[in-house]
Amino acid sequence: MKTKGAILRETGGPWVIEEFELGDPVAGEVQVKLVSSGLCHSDHHLRTGDSPVPFPVLGGHEGAGIVHKVGPGVTNLKEGDHVVTAFIPACGVCEPCSRGDQNFCDEGARLLSGLSISDNTHRAQTSAGEGLTQMCLLGTFAPYITVNQASLVKIEDDIPLKEAALLGCGVATGWGSAVEIGATHAGDVVVVVGIGGVGINSIQGAAAAGARIVAAVDPVPFKLQMAEKLGATHTFSSMEEALPVIGEISWGKMANTTILTVGEIDGSMIQPALSLTGKGGQVIVTGMGNFADSDAQMNLFELTLLQKRVQGAIFGGASPRTQVPTLLNEYRAGKLNLSDLVTQTYRLDQINEAYDDMLAGNNIRGMVVYEDEDY
Repeated sequence: MKTKGAILRETGGPWVIEEFELGDPVAGEVQVKLVSSGLCHSDHHLRTGDSPVPFPVLGGHEGAGIVHKVGPGVTNLKEGDHVVTAFIPACGVCEPCSRGDQNFCDEGARLLSGLSISDNTHRAQTSAGEGLTQMCLLGTFAPYITVNQASLVKIEDDIPLKEAALLGCGVATGWGSAVEIGATHAGDVVVVVGIGGVGINSIQGAAAAGARIVAAVDPVPFKLQMAEKLGATHTFSSMEEALPVIGEISWGKMANTTILTVGEIDGSMIQPALSLTGKGGQVIVTGMGNFADSDAQMNLFELTLLQKRVQGAIFGGASPRTQVPTLLNEYRAGKLNLSDLVTQTYRLDQINEAYDDMLAGNNIRGMVVYEDEDY
């Protein structure tokens, strides 16, 4: 079928709305008619070159919609089912999946390759016949996607699909960074650095887990106001500003967990985060930086003698097929606010404006909402 999408053709270039050819699902694949797509900072990393990818690339990895077609061999999904995309596929049979670590699925090695899991070909092609790399094997900056069933999670029909799109990346990653891999307990002190579409959900997760202090750090006043609305007890414009106050209100114990959810992480941020963290505590590194960066600053004396830990996190340290249903139950229980996360919606042809707004700090999460004329 012919459809349209936001395509990036070169590093530093703009997103361009182009018509392209989307193939029908082959064995193990599903075609989905999307309702919405979140605008995540990770897609901007394609534009800056921080994440290497074969061009041209069809962006987007945070979507939700309704199953439109089902390929041969698909038994767990049918036409009309509601689904959320997961930016990490979960094949269910590789070694990590078999031990319950679906967020480490071996198929994740393909995320930026553009080649489908099913047959190692491109499911999307430009009008000139070029293979299109679908961001994270998805490409949700288009109203239709054809993807492997491993990249979809079925959800119940009572969940509003527009907001459900955020579960596929921002909500699961942020919440899990605080609750799953962060293991926040009642009474803990948690500091979240960077209040965007991921960090705001670390705030929600830490608050829901019973943290005594949930501190939000961000230079943008609007984001700090949203953090307070969704569970932050204290707000600061920088880690330096937070340091003495966290020491005072924790009686010198500092944070149990400091979570770095900035849009573009840099190695110089690790030591200030460690300074905010107390004995036996951890710094969770969730934000992404340039793929080639390998330098980080940290005091090794402090790391050893105070037994602190620096821990990476992908998909919040949880498996997509367990985390998405868990989060939906939190939503139904009133502990997870989805509607306030979307601070502005856009048409697909406004995508460059939307990313300008993100970089200016105007949004917690911008979202493309597909309209009748897009299908």
